[in-house]
Amino acid sequence: MRMLLSAATGPPTILLTTALVVVLCFWLLVAVGFTSVGSFDADANLRAWGMDGVPVAVAVSTLTAMAWFLSVGGVLLLAVCVPPGAAAGLLRMVLPVAALPLAWRLTCLFVRPLHRLFPDEPGSLHRGRVRDHVDHAA
Repeated sequence: MRMLLSAATGPPTILLTTALVVVLCFWLLVAVGFTSVGSFDADANLRAWGMDGVPVAVAVSTLTAMAWFLSVGGVLLLAVCVPPGAAAGLLRMVLPVAALPLAWRLTCLFVRPLHRLFPDEPGSLHRGRVRDHVDHAA
């Protein structure tokens, strides 16, 4: 347990841990009804990032959680497999940064099947059907 806390609160993983705490607080506010899942949808479009079709809060929360798990898991694996030293310290600093692109790719794959759960989101499957109906009517 001590190793997990050290990995989660050590630099630079502490940045992802802080982001995860913010995400958890947001979902707690959603659960008690102070805000809604779609509260950020008017401000951002995630199409360029490959995460469209779901609410922004779902996509960013998934990205944050995956980056945190990859970072902490990598740091723990590093602590067990690599002897302490300068190389291990450098790898520990690079690992959270390297976890972000992998987490982004995994998030894109994860949110793709969720499109059908959010039919009113931009980029959902229903938008193509509406376009087909418009084309046939013309």
